[in-house]
Amino acid sequence: MSITVLAAGMLTTVQDGGRSGHAALGVGRAGAMDPVALRLANALVGNDILVGNVNNASALEITLRGPHLRFDNDTLIAITGADIPAHCDGKPVLPWRPAVLRAGSELTLGAMPRGTRSYLAVAGGIDVMPMLGSRSTDINSKLGGRVLAAGDVLAIATTRKITSENHRVIAGNWSLDPRPWFDPDPQTPIRVIAGTHFPHLDNASQRALFATAFRIDADSNRVGYRLRGATLALREPLELVSAGVVPGTVQLPPGGDPILLMAEAPTCGGYPRIAQVITVDLPRLAQRPPGGMVRFAETSLDEAQTRYLERERALARIARIVAERLHG
Repeated sequence: MSITVLAAGMLTTVQDGGRSGHAALGVGRAGAMDPVALRLANALVGNDILVGNVNNASALEITLRGPHLRFDNDTLIAITGADIPAHCDGKPVLPWRPAVLRAGSELTLGAMPRGTRSYLAVAGGIDVMPMLGSRSTDINSKLGGRVLAAGDVLAIATTRKITSENHRVIAGNWSLDPRPWFDPDPQTPIRVIAGTHFPHLDNASQRALFATAFRIDADSNRVGYRLRGATLALREPLELVSAGVVPGTVQLPPGGDPILLMAEAPTCGGYPRIAQVITVDLPRLAQRPPGGMVRFAETSLDEAQTRYLERERALARIARIVAERLHG
């Protein structure tokens, strides 16, 4: 089973839950920018989604404008994440639900009117060579996965055969509600926990961090977002030893414009760490485009942990319900 890439789109990569456990070697996690959308797409095609977002089946992460693909076999797909027009042989393909594409079908995905990243999952997952336990594409380090180019042929891992008998169940008139999972509204605040070096900001900068709308600079990518807005300053210079950082860490370089680390974050850094985005709000950030706005709101570690556990329970519940529907 395979997919032929007729046109690659703006930036389409193979992503899964990321490669964990290698930070001591300087290898970052990478993986999907919006891991929730990836997990839900996988659930909709019957792929396992694991607690903790690790080692999910690999899918395509589509940025801003989608690819043109030919499916060389009957294939079960699902599209989640940002709104994206999708047509198969001229007919619309609806998102947030499973859909069967017949052998020889061509799927065209257009430009996203809202949001930044969509996910296309296929039953079985995209079968590229794993590296350090993950099929994710780390663009910055050129590690694993694949950045799609016209002419590529992507293998699909073997899964159950799609037949006319199960087609009726799979293509039933049901879908997931995207509203709890896709929120591109720039007015929705991004919740953060005050970082280790937040107290070292001067009083005006402490206030500005939560009172200012920051713009995501065009010079932003999967490694991190450069934020432009109020120029933040420390009370006095700090001499720091490099320390561990993760996606969601907000660092403050000497110029005063914060950097918000994303999926391809390095494993350590020497800039002051002034805030940490909570895990459940990272998908919201993933859907903010260059030029988009970000506002921060402070929360507590207890609240962050509670929200995370609530999300994981909700995802597990959805996965069970969807599995029951897919299997009739």
